[in-house]
Amino acid sequence: MQYRTTTTGPARPVFFACLLAALFISAPAQADETLPTLTLTLGSKQIQAEVADTDETRAQGLMHRESLAPDHGMLFVFEHTGTPCFWMKNTPLPLDIAFITDDGTISNIEAMQPFDLQSHCPVRPVRYALEMEQGWFKQAGKQAGERITGLPAPRP
Repeated sequence: MQYRTTTTGPARPVFFACLLAALFISAPAQADETLPTLTLTLGSKQIQAEVADTDETRAQGLMHRESLAPDHGMLFVFEHTGTPCFWMKNTPLPLDIAFITDDGTISNIEAMQPFDLQSHCPVRPVRYALEMEQGWFKQAGKQAGERITGLPAPRP
């Protein structure tokens, strides 16, 4: 952060305005800004997933989250099938991401480390991505090729 001094008056108002702006811009999303949730099924496992289906909610994702409840995650829904890549900037949780095709088939699962800027991408075009606590898919015995049901239709 920078502040300036001036010979025509004190620098405090400028400094404090910059400080307040910096705090506001870098503040994490408030806990009361909840997303809709739905229940997904993967074999015998049920997942409670927050749905991120707008540019804004997809961009926010799980940034600044410190924890996830058991069997909870975030489902990213895209308007069009494509190859969206994910990274972990501002995300302190280690996560796994499952990339999911239009018909609910998991194309691949990638492990993502906290605060890492490495991109993680699907191996083929997908409509959905599901982030879960790291190790969840392995502990549940789930892998690429399996199908998830309960996926929502994308927004028009």
